Amino acid sequence: MTLRASAAAAVLAATALLGLAGPASAAPVPQPAAATAEVLDAAGRAAAAPDSLATVSRFFAREGRVSVAAARPRIEGGAVPVHYLSPDFVAGRAGAPVARLEFLASKAVSADGQQAALWTARTEAGWQVVNIATGDDEFRYAQLGAAKLPGGTVFREPQIDAWYVSGGNRVLPLDEDAVRAVGAGGTTLTGYRDRVVAAYADKLPGSAYAEGGMAGGFEEGSPAAPAAAEPGSGAALAAGGAGALALGGIGVLALRRSRRAAAAA
Repeated sequence: MTLRASAAAAVLAATALLGLAGPASAAPVPQPAAATAEVLDAAGRAAAAPDSLATVSRFFAREGRVSVAAARPRIEGGAVPVHYLSPDFVAGRAGAPVARLEFLASKAVSADGQQAALWTARTEAGWQVVNIATGDDEFRYAQLGAAKLPGGTVFREPQIDAWYVSGGNRVLPLDEDAVRAVGAGGTTLTGYRDRVVAAYADKLPGSAYAEGGMAGGFEEGSPAAPAAAEPGSGAALAAGGAGALALGGIGVLALRRSRRAAAAA
C-alpha cells in the first residue's frame, strides 16, 4: 500500500470510529484573505464550542488511552493562522503572495496530556471545526518561524509536507523537507517561485494532470480525506479556499500524522 493510500485509510478508519458524518451544508467556501482579529475570534469560538469539545473527546478516546468522559479537553491559547502555498503564486499571477490562508488551528489538550490541532474554517454553515489532527505542527512551526524571521509568513507546501517562513525576498526552511527543497540557508522568493513552477505549474487546477484524476489528496471537493502525498508526487494544488480539507459532505475528519523533524532555528 502506498503512503497516500495508507494515510487515507487511517483517516477514513478514524472517521468511521468517531461517527463523524458531517452535514452537507459544510461545503467549501473561500477563506478570508487575512487572519484579522475578528477571524481569529470566530475560529477560536468554533473550536471551543461544546459540540467541538465533545467531538475531540471522542478523538482522544479512540485508542482507549482515556475514556470519553475522562478526556475533558481544553483549548490552550488562541487560534493560529495556517497558510499553504498559493496556486496563484505558482501560476505567476501578478501580486500573488507566496501563501494563502487555508484554515485556523486551535490547540486542544486532553486531561491525560494528549494534544490535537482543531482545524477551523469558514463554511456555508458558518465557522466550524473541519478536521482534527494529532500533534502540534501548526503551533510549533508558527513559533519557529516567528523566531527565525520575525513578522514573516509561516506556510506549508503540502505536496512535500515542507514548512517555511517567508518575508521580504527570503524563503527560509523550518523542517527537513524544506531543507531538502531549498537548502539550509533558504532561497530568494524568485528562486522559490522557479522551483514550485517547475514542480507544479503543469498540475494546477484545470491541467491535464488534474483533469486526469492524478491530484492525490489535494483536489478541491474530494469525497475522501486529505491524504499525505508521496514525496515527489506533485499532487495538484486546490483551486479554492480550504480545498485540502475535504469538506464536501464529510464534515470533521480525524487525522493522525507522524511528527516531522524541525530544522534548527
